[in-house]
Amino acid sequence: MKNILINIGTKSKKAFIKKISSKKKDKVLKDYCQLIDKNRKLIINQNKKDIKNAIKKKININLVQRLTLDDKKISIIINSVKKTAKLKDPTNKILEKWKRPNGLSISKISIPIGVIGVIYESRPNVTSDVASLCFKSGNTVILKGGSEAFYSNLILSKFFRKSLKMNNVDENFVQFINIKNRKVVDFLLTKMNKFIDVIIPRGGKNLVKKVQKFSTVPTIGHLEGICHSYVDKDANLKIAKKIIRNAKLRNTAICGATETILLHEKIIKKIGNKILEDLEDNGCKIIGDNKIRKSYNKKITKASFKDWSKEYLSPVVSVKSVKDINDAIYHINRYGTMHTDCIITQNKKSAKKFLDEVKSSIAMHNTSTQFADGGEFGFGGEVGISTSTLPPRGPVGLNQLVSYKYQITSKGMIRK
Repeated sequence: MKNILINIGTKSKKAFIKKISSKKKDKVLKDYCQLIDKNRKLIINQNKKDIKNAIKKKININLVQRLTLDDKKISIIINSVKKTAKLKDPTNKILEKWKRPNGLSISKISIPIGVIGVIYESRPNVTSDVASLCFKSGNTVILKGGSEAFYSNLILSKFFRKSLKMNNVDENFVQFINIKNRKVVDFLLTKMNKFIDVIIPRGGKNLVKKVQKFSTVPTIGHLEGICHSYVDKDANLKIAKKIIRNAKLRNTAICGATETILLHEKIIKKIGNKILEDLEDNGCKIIGDNKIRKSYNKKITKASFKDWSKEYLSPVVSVKSVKDINDAIYHINRYGTMHTDCIITQNKKSAKKFLDEVKSSIAMHNTSTQFADGGEFGFGGEVGISTSTLPPRGPVGLNQLVSYKYQITSKGMIRK
């Protein structure tokens, strides 16, 4: 195993040295889409192997659903790659340029990061999305998918490598680790810092926690998505009800789903109760603080302090009353995970205060938190979402997978 992984790392480093033109990158992505399209049946048959194994292992039905590929999902994969191909190449761009009084000409130029390692679970579309984004941004990528999607990931990565080869590009720009041994992840995190420049975990809390704890390589990612929707005293009922229902229930299993609703105490009876009734009518369980429980006309579970820090990833939501916008911001900054938080209000001044003062990597106004997604941002896709205070923050798409360097020229300048 050790020799195989070191060999993969060596090949990635070697491939990275070779610079690929923007035109060639787009041709590779175009051919990749055609290969996926022509081989739908083969991809679905490989995916069926994964589904069969997942059912045998009694994996949670939600994970099986994420894992499953059909014609519709394959079309989504193809469209995502096409969107990435249409985006401008983010590398070798002059970001800034200036001249110093002493004659130095300084340029800040965008460059690829290097070798990116991505460790992920369940969803086969991550293979195509990540490979496309990393390649388009000039990075080589080492993919370590979860064993539950082994055959799906393997076939999608093979077609990318085939497209690279068809275009006379080093196929080691994209490599998939086809070893199921769990020790692979440990080795990647602790023994590959000479080969990998950054590791991105994309999966559940346990995976991300492990990567952040043990990695000797810099990481980009987020641990949890404890997202909030705050309904202000100046909220519009129709807008609030629509947003909250979508933010919580459109897809409860994603990191951008709202997990806590904050209600201004002045609108609990007028607006809050109607929002909660709408959620319950749509199958959502409500957990509320004492003030919410007293004002709501149905019996709901009492919230504990632990509920303010809980990511349910299911049709369950905690609800808290707050005195004012300052109280809401305080709660979010204390219990949130700097992922995505929203204010629902018609008051522009309150909206600006919220957007400026919450620590979130994504702050929203009158918008469902479920829009926390690289594709929705126009990034073509994402390799993940970062909640770090250091960049990149929010969805990590094409333009976030680059670094920069300074290029300096002069007419023989020496420093006195």
